[in-house]
Amino acid sequence: MLRCPECSAEIDVDEDEVEEGEILSCPECECELEVSQTHPVALNPISDDLDEEEDDEEEDEEDAEDDDEFDENGDLLEDEDDEDEAEDDDE
Repeated sequence: MLRCPECSAEIDVDEDEVEEGEILSCPECECELEVSQTHPVALNPISDDLDEEEDDEEEDEEDAEDDDEFDENGDLLEDEDDEDEAEDDDE
């Protein structure tokens, strides 16, 4: 009987039948686990850190797009697109 390293739930697999590199799923927390060694069987969670890093990068990109530019007086600079829209509204 194996235990999930994340939530300690029992994972019902035959330790003699798992292979190194095999991916198992925890029935409790649904974490994906990789068999990193077979004697004794060691399970490592497949890191969601990569997903989190990608999410962080996407958020950073969105934040960069949302960053407004200010002049030396701290006044908000309008984007060229905003100025064009303002001119179109005047017409």
